[in-house]
Amino acid sequence: NIPAGTLYGPQTAYMLRTNGQLKDATQFSHLVVAYRNGSPIKLADIAKVSDSVENDKVASWYNGKRAIVLAIMRQPGTNTVEIVDAIKNVLPNLRNQIPGSVTMDILYDRTTSIRSSIEDVEFTLLLTIGLVVAVIFLFLRNIPATVIPSLALPTSIIGTFGAMYLLGFSLNNLSLMALTLSVGFVVDDAVVVLENIVRHIEMGKPAFKAAIEATSEISFTVISMTLSLVAVFLPILLMGGIVGRLFNEFAVTISIAILISGVVSLTFTPMLASRWLNAKKIESNIPMLNVMEHFWDWLALRYDDSLKVALRHPVVVLSSLVIATLLTAYLFTIVPKGFMPSEDTGQISGSTEAAQNISFDSMSEHQKKVAAVVEKHPAIQGVMSSVGGNSTNAGRMIISLKPFEERHKKADEIVKDLRPKLTQIPGINTFLQVPPSIRIGGQSSKSSYQVTLMSPESEKLYASTEALRKKMETITEITDVTTDVQTTTPQIDIKVNRGLAAAMGITQSQVEQTLASAYGQRQVSQIYAPSNQYKVLMELESKYQRDPVQLSKLYVHSSNGKMVQLSALAEMTPGTGPLAINHLGQFPSATISFNLKPGFSIGQAVERIEAMAPTVVSPEVSVNFQGQAQAFQSSFQNMGWLLLLATVIIYVILGMLYESFVHPLTILSGLPAAGLGALLTLMIFNIDLNIYGFLGLILLIGIVKKNAIMMIDFALDAERNQNMAPADAIYKACIVRFRPIMMTTMAALMGTLPIAFGHGAGADTRRPLGLVVVGGLVVSQVLTLYITPVVYIAFDALLTKFRKEKVETHESLDAEV
Repeated sequence: NIPAGTLYGPQTAYMLRTNGQLKDATQFSHLVVAYRNGSPIKLADIAKVSDSVENDKVASWYNGKRAIVLAIMRQPGTNTVEIVDAIKNVLPNLRNQIPGSVTMDILYDRTTSIRSSIEDVEFTLLLTIGLVVAVIFLFLRNIPATVIPSLALPTSIIGTFGAMYLLGFSLNNLSLMALTLSVGFVVDDAVVVLENIVRHIEMGKPAFKAAIEATSEISFTVISMTLSLVAVFLPILLMGGIVGRLFNEFAVTISIAILISGVVSLTFTPMLASRWLNAKKIESNIPMLNVMEHFWDWLALRYDDSLKVALRHPVVVLSSLVIATLLTAYLFTIVPKGFMPSEDTGQISGSTEAAQNISFDSMSEHQKKVAAVVEKHPAIQGVMSSVGGNSTNAGRMIISLKPFEERHKKADEIVKDLRPKLTQIPGINTFLQVPPSIRIGGQSSKSSYQVTLMSPESEKLYASTEALRKKMETITEITDVTTDVQTTTPQIDIKVNRGLAAAMGITQSQVEQTLASAYGQRQVSQIYAPSNQYKVLMELESKYQRDPVQLSKLYVHSSNGKMVQLSALAEMTPGTGPLAINHLGQFPSATISFNLKPGFSIGQAVERIEAMAPTVVSPEVSVNFQGQAQAFQSSFQNMGWLLLLATVIIYVILGMLYESFVHPLTILSGLPAAGLGALLTLMIFNIDLNIYGFLGLILLIGIVKKNAIMMIDFALDAERNQNMAPADAIYKACIVRFRPIMMTTMAALMGTLPIAFGHGAGADTRRPLGLVVVGGLVVSQVLTLYITPVVYIAFDALLTKFRKEKVETHESLDAEV
């Protein structure tokens, strides 16, 4: 409605406004577009005017019925669960506002898997606490002695919650997993302190005196273990890229829990021990617990005997250390490497592709056949299928699965079931993938991983893309190899005779505008409604858009008012050409996407593709990975250096604490055994070394050296204060510290076993981390108990020899002077 001025009356001013706004198709149909012989010609006389959709070449279905799909994306920094809950609260009101014949269903709810995963982690956390407390009780055989270190758990976890709140962290999968893992570490410090107090009480000391002396004796050990364990996470905190952003919150959470536990073990634990423990309370009259005591005593005696044998044969033990180091390095190079483990989030995404010359109606029929096959699978809850949009020969699918407890197969297994059935549908290719829980860059494609080729020379680009695609299809371990290059799309080239057109009063621009108005949905007006805006589009009636012959009958309006048939001034030639020309970094690009078969890692795929690309790709064409494949490349290029950096940081911190260059090496001598156990475990369970498994290796570096610290501290104290020989000191340290070492190792194992062998939502994602820690702990526990004392004695012998040679050198120099 256009303002037409103002009328000023004696008392009142009036705004003038015309009713130029048309509100629906009926009003447009009465518009007069011309006069012939004095009679008006209305729009309805020469055109069909109707209220319709903007683009009828787009269609969606949900479980076989036509549907409109509304996708809701959260804003960055917001909480997914809170947003979904808010949406569900307004759905009843929305349902009341739509006709009764229209249903409103939730196609896919991301929070279902999030809630299930968090519930599973919460259960794992409680189970871990229970297992750790049970381990403490079996070793100490006394309820008060068990309660004291157990109280360190809620104290440390509550303190960690407070720190998380102040830092603005949320309670998510990673932070909960950090808390679960920290259970075994948090109780370690308290167990070490309490065990030493119990040992002093068993020596006949009063509880108060035992608490003070035992805590003073062990305080440096606890500080060393705590600081060196926290230091492991410094490289993660300093990392950039996706790995740094992903695990920053994890590293901070577990570091805070460990630091709080260190403080609690040196303050809270001895205070409770001095009040609750005495010699009588430590003894147990329960037969079953006495049996456990006899078992631990028997185990300690067997360790004593085997340790004496190991100390008598240091060459054999040191040789095993060298072998373990070499094996670990070798396994690290050959173990399959992945990036993000596949996670069943209750969704499968699909893409379809048909011949480039297929019509919209035919594509719709093919898409319905694919959806019908998918809907028959018993684990499928709903299928959204759509066609049209940017490409007439492509379709999309979002497949929602039944809840975990209502189906017996994982998402990967369902995809495996569907693939052979979908390949039997002629005329259309279907690509299914389990979407990653965390989407990392890359462009939208039919498969999970992408290789992008770029070149300013289009012919060489497309030829190289096709050659590499065919070569990649020979890799039997990958599937769904496809490309976004479509160069055979039917098209009609219209060449305008510019001279002839100019003579008729027609410009090139007029021809293009006429074609766009006829076939390109030209917007000629807009309807403004109270709550929305609607485009008014002009195009040829559909019956004139189906046959290329109709194109020649199109007329162009010349500048002198005459209508000229398009065929009179232009030549129309059928041909083929690219549907679209993609660009990346300002250069024409083509993308090949692919999926992995079970048991084959992205690391192996990247290695194979990198090796074959130079043999078939033109030198003028560059090849780069995108999305998850690119993130894998950039992340794992630095993983080995990250492990080395974590080890160096621990060495430096231990060197400062012990004021020695040698003792940190002795403490770290158990790392090869841990790495060997971790990598062997992954290979036994046929799991690749992915981001979570690598995080487990980082954790192992911090965990394994705790046992050595307990031995070395006691041995050094025995040398200084009891004048023991190094061999006798380390031997006594191993025997005295055997029980706390077993307790802390068992506690760490119990804290990790539920993650390693858990089942439920998100368990597959966490499993590599748990398996790495469990395997590393078991092997390192067996070997470190013998390697550490032998290495300690060997380094002491080297230092003694070095000092003796240094003294002899000084004496000879003095004699010469």
